Amino acid sequence: MPMRLRLPPSSLRAIGNSRGFSLIELLVVIIILGLLAGLVGPRLFARVGQSKQAAARAQIELFSASLDQYRLDVGSYPPAAAGLEALVSNQNVPNWNGPYLKKNVVPVDPWGKPYLYKCCPGDHGDFDIWSLGADGAPGGDGENADVTLWLVK
Repeated sequence: MPMRLRLPPSSLRAIGNSRGFSLIELLVVIIILGLLAGLVGPRLFARVGQSKQAAARAQIELFSASLDQYRLDVGSYPPAAAGLEALVSNQNVPNWNGPYLKKNVVPVDPWGKPYLYKCCPGDHGDFDIWSLGADGAPGGDGENADVTLWLVK
């Protein structure tokens, strides 16, 4: 025989008298949450673009240090034809003592595109390393701006 749960009459009254939120109360809460998201959201997304540019600057600095170590070992910077791949694989270069990057892979920029490298000489020094930013085109503003080695130093 199944057991039946018997509640005292006072608890039955409490269940019958309880009410949920009204439609107007729910709409007010949804509108407030929408306003907060509209005000805070764009500020947070602007920070994402800035953090990607900061990450690209940090990677460019690491490339620069790795290229300097390569030059100390080999006697010159890798030619533009070899590119940054010369930091992770020996291309029959005497005195190569790499790999010069930790993960044996040349990372791409935060937007998924390869870094650009010009050497011997570069337009702004012994070598140039840069990323074209989010749009992948020269120039631009904000997140689309180029991230360059010569502006980092």
